[in-house]
Amino acid sequence: MEQLREDEGVVIAAGTVRGTQSLVHTMARCWRHREWTALEVAWRWAFGVPAVAVAGYEALKIARSVPLDMEALRRISIVEPMDTAATLAKAMDLLLPPVLHVLAWLGPLLVAVWVVASSVGRTVVLRRVDATLHRRLGTLMVLQALRVVTLLGSFCVWFLLLQWISGKTVTGPLAAGGEPNLVGYFALAIITTLGLFSAWAIASWAVSVAPLLAMLRGTGAWASLKAAFWVGPLRSKLIEINLVMGIVKIALIVLAIVFTATPLPFEAVATPTFMAWWWAGVTLLYFIASDFFHVTRQVAYLELWRAYEGSSLK
Repeated sequence: MEQLREDEGVVIAAGTVRGTQSLVHTMARCWRHREWTALEVAWRWAFGVPAVAVAGYEALKIARSVPLDMEALRRISIVEPMDTAATLAKAMDLLLPPVLHVLAWLGPLLVAVWVVASSVGRTVVLRRVDATLHRRLGTLMVLQALRVVTLLGSFCVWFLLLQWISGKTVTGPLAAGGEPNLVGYFALAIITTLGLFSAWAIASWAVSVAPLLAMLRGTGAWASLKAAFWVGPLRSKLIEINLVMGIVKIALIVLAIVFTATPLPFEAVATPTFMAWWWAGVTLLYFIASDFFHVTRQVAYLELWRAYEGSSLK
């Protein structure tokens, strides 16, 4: 007979802890405790708003210092893809050196601040969910740094794959005197992006659950990471939750794109000011929804582990 722990929202049937089948209960619990999402939004935006402001300031400085051909950029059109590509290539040749110069100091700085902010924020949110968790700020910083490095590594792989696809479908045929295969390029780029996104959602469960194990057990970075790979029967359920949350993130992005395009049929009456406010509102809602599901994933990990420990003792 199936038993539901209302205080945890985890379903246990015949001594087996279920994974995503309990997500509805977890989301309901997170919805009832909206202060968890509010804390998540607070620490993320405490980092994000200044980071965007600094990046925007540096971007404006670069735009003012680089002599771009604005008239040519205004004339770009999807009906003339080769002319458009040539114009964008010239602009990138001018922009890339100053952008790389800024990234050389701003990138590491933002990563370091993110590691500290995310470790503090994650500790505050999870201890609000469960006050018995240990404070392991130093450990969380090490694990968050590892997660950022692996995430940046996945972006490097994505960029290299896009370069390879471009060589096979665009620059290679052009060098041989043929026509570029733009349809093939965009199709392969979309498939590659979705594939790597899904692969990251499946493979990143260990670096996602390791900080939680550190707070649960009070262990160090190496012990927590090692324990994350040896969670026994919970491994498949953690991967399942991580994959579902990745699919949810894709769904949120698609919904955001759809909503940003919703007013376009009424562009004759929709003013630029209205469109700007509409896009800002959609972006705001997307980030809040994304933060809510970030909390849901962490709470789902915690509930799953607590339920597993409880059922293992019976």
